[in-house]
Amino acid sequence: MTTLQTIRLTSSGLRPEDGMPVITSDMPCMTLAPVRYKSASSIFEMNGLGKEDLSKVAKVIKETIDAEGAGQRIDNYLIRRCKGVPKSHIYRVLRSGEVRVNSRRVDQTYRLQEGDEVRIPPIRIAEKAAQAVVPVRDLDILYEDDALIAIDKPAGLAVHGGSGVSYGVIETLRQGRPQAKLLELAHRLDRETSGVLLVAKKRSALAELHRMFRNGEINKHYTTLVMGRWRDAMRNIRLPLEKYLTADGERRVSVSEEGKSAHSIVRLIQAGQAYSLLDVELKTGRTHQIRVHLSHLGFPLCGDDKYGDFAENKQLRQNMLKRMFLHASNLTLKHPLTGEVLRFESPLPIELRKAAETMLQLPNPVSREGK
Repeated sequence: MTTLQTIRLTSSGLRPEDGMPVITSDMPCMTLAPVRYKSASSIFEMNGLGKEDLSKVAKVIKETIDAEGAGQRIDNYLIRRCKGVPKSHIYRVLRSGEVRVNSRRVDQTYRLQEGDEVRIPPIRIAEKAAQAVVPVRDLDILYEDDALIAIDKPAGLAVHGGSGVSYGVIETLRQGRPQAKLLELAHRLDRETSGVLLVAKKRSALAELHRMFRNGEINKHYTTLVMGRWRDAMRNIRLPLEKYLTADGERRVSVSEEGKSAHSIVRLIQAGQAYSLLDVELKTGRTHQIRVHLSHLGFPLCGDDKYGDFAENKQLRQNMLKRMFLHASNLTLKHPLTGEVLRFESPLPIELRKAAETMLQLPNPVSREGK
């Protein structure tokens, strides 16, 4: 019989019957040693696949694929191996036949096998101005073994760089572990969402975690504070969601019959007169699912700058809540390699706990207080 292993930072988790959690820490966090990056254009390496700077190596590089590298497409292998090289350049050398596997040309869809010998040609691109150094910061580690890491992600830190964000959790983690063979996100959280985030350390674990998330085999719970008085002890929300772009090119999501199926289970933790504290279990993992489902029903998340009550949020920022109130509180899953049941819990951050304690006692929304 599989045993349940509980990994937590607090002596009490957040449960409806317990009320607000007490935040204590009985597990020391892991401090990541700072390692400075070179410019993005001068580092072309995949974790664990060699440390040569391919932009400065005027020779062919040959690498043998091991068990961890097997199964991935050749284009994805090269993208990870040649960090900073534009994808268009990688696809060009693939089409030209400069990249060979076992001395033969392959197309971009070829999946590598253990023992394959990959020939990588000299790759040179123009030097760019040096990137800003990734700032040194600590990441709280909830759990780690040779296959995966569970991180307690802080709010305000993206999971990865891009779209105007120069770095995120994965860059910070790689910065502190330059010898790691593989560090890849198993899933994502919004930048302003805090809580449990999984990172894979083996390709086999990554593939299995992706499959488990895709098939709904991972139990995911979030804690949120919404505007309004929620009255149902438990409610299933099944509303399809569709992505679209605003006139400014920003990504948004709305409820639409043309969208993909989305299922959230909402449980009431505590209801005030003006705000309600909820536990939301995600049965699917659509973009902005919790935010859009609850906003559509008239219960926008406090602090949500995309789907929330903007006037109310402005008052909240001036008084007691500086961020969106959404926290990935726990994940339960079978270990991707051993099958052991794991449960990772993250305590409600102190700024959210204090805001909830105050706001749940208010007779009216903050924007109407004193009127």
